[in-house]
Amino acid sequence: MIRKNETSRIGRFFNVWGSAVAVASATRTGYQPAASDLRALGIDPVQFNAIHRT
Repeated sequence: MIRKNETSRIGRFFNVWGSAVAVASATRTGYQPAASDLRALGIDPVQFNAIHRT
């Protein structure tokens, strides 16, 4: 039987994984990732926007 905190930990893992996939996909296609996805990964959206990509 899975305890509540283990279920919560698994849920957080998938949330972070989903944010990582979303940010990678947006960056790869040249779009700005959602600020909420960046924050979920511990990345400051303002500093991310300051990066000059070529």
